[in-house]
Amino acid sequence: MSISATKYIFVTGGVTSSLGKGIISASLGKLLIARGYSVTIQKLDPYINVDPGTMNPYEHGECYVTEDGAETDLDLGHYERFLNTPTSQANNVTTGKIYQTVINKEREGAYLGKTVQIIPHITDEIKRCVKILGDTKKYDFVITEIGGTVGDIESLPYIEAVRQLKWELEDDALFIHLTLIPFLKASGELKTKPTQHSVKTLLESGIQPDVLVCRTEHHLDANIKRKIALFCNVGKDAVIESIDVDSIYEVPIKMLDEGLDKVVLKKLNLNHATKLNLDNWNNFLKKLQNPKEKVKIGLIGKYIELKDSYKSISEALIHAGANHNCEVEVKWIHAESIDTKNVKKELQNLDGILVAPGFGDRGIEGKIAGIKYVRENSIPFFGICLGMQCAVIEFARNVLGMKTAHTTEIDSKTKFPVIDLMQEQTKIINKGGTMRLGEYPCDIKSGSKTRKAYNQKATKERHRHRYEFNNTYLEKFEKAGMNATGINPKSNLVEIVEINNHPWFVGVQFHPEYKSTVSNPHPLFIHFLKACLNQKK
Repeated sequence: MSISATKYIFVTGGVTSSLGKGIISASLGKLLIARGYSVTIQKLDPYINVDPGTMNPYEHGECYVTEDGAETDLDLGHYERFLNTPTSQANNVTTGKIYQTVINKEREGAYLGKTVQIIPHITDEIKRCVKILGDTKKYDFVITEIGGTVGDIESLPYIEAVRQLKWELEDDALFIHLTLIPFLKASGELKTKPTQHSVKTLLESGIQPDVLVCRTEHHLDANIKRKIALFCNVGKDAVIESIDVDSIYEVPIKMLDEGLDKVVLKKLNLNHATKLNLDNWNNFLKKLQNPKEKVKIGLIGKYIELKDSYKSISEALIHAGANHNCEVEVKWIHAESIDTKNVKKELQNLDGILVAPGFGDRGIEGKIAGIKYVRENSIPFFGICLGMQCAVIEFARNVLGMKTAHTTEIDSKTKFPVIDLMQEQTKIINKGGTMRLGEYPCDIKSGSKTRKAYNQKATKERHRHRYEFNNTYLEKFEKAGMNATGINPKSNLVEIVEINNHPWFVGVQFHPEYKSTVSNPHPLFIHFLKACLNQKK
């Protein structure tokens, strides 16, 4: 199904952050796709960083990487997992990126001597970025999520830009405002006043929301919906309840029940009676909610306090678990808490271990101790990026006898630099956006566990790293039993390592978690969990 002009939906938030604008946007997108429309979602982030690539994960959670090498907000991961559609550089816009572009234009003389101002120059650049995806005519809907909350000083240029766009696009644009209906235990009441104030703030900026999505812990009765509609200038059918659920994957079904997609289509003068197909999604939910088995996976990382730092990994485990009709219980293990003395106690009752990506020396020795234990005790192991590099270091130290082996990221003078800086990275000074980023090809060797998982000779996976396996040592590793089973055909970079005489010991330099979606769980996660289930049996 296609429509004559791209429709733009702007999603704003009020009262508090972290209400789930990304999940609501992705859920609406999923419902529109289920009705036959093409949809993409973009995020407007108000921070001045050009991208989250140089941010500490504690600050912003996971940095998500797109196929074309953009380091982006973690919400883009939700968009891809729900919509099963790749995102790109154009799907994440930051204040830093906007100002950088405008200032570069000013330096080039593009404004012909004009005084450069927020309005019109910054807002015009924001509008240009918003419309890029729609101008391709590739999508029926472009959903734009505006980060932060209404009233934030950082978000004001975005609010003004989309206010202007609403008038320019006329009937092809619509506003959804996500807000909170808190429940006060003392009085036993749901309170609508925060929502009223939030909408009032939005009105002061010149925007009238068309639809209100209300986050709540308790059901909203007809009287409350009527009150919200009356005081916020929206129809009663446009007050949508978004009640708390056990899993984010239930949200599209809740939004369907509330009629969010129908209200949106009706307001945009589109056919809202088209048949909707969510069979695959419902099948996934059925397996997720009714598991027949359970595995316990240890996830070793150094940002365990903020689980959003590993969001794509935890979601990929959920996708693969549902594929096996299996519940995945994750034991979050801080890498700094593991050493040779307690490693057995920490890991012995687990069905599998995943060592997470990261940067820097903190927690490295704990990861290496954990890998040594699972290698020697035949526990399924999956190492991603730095997790793969730690597996290489552990093998060099404890199998090849290179006791001081290390990565030059941490020990630049190591006698055995089994992990070394990529040649193309040696002259790079700036940190932002300069890693090996985005999708690269990988040839997979026949007879390997990963070849069996992918069931194909080659694949393409997304990367985010500066250091690599040092091919100087490759022959020694393979003679001792650790094989390079995935190779980049152009650079000869080692992408995958495996140990043969082990139930499942796989390390990958890339990030397979970025490509796992509800519709297409990643094959490496599927086969890792299969090995864990076999281990348990």
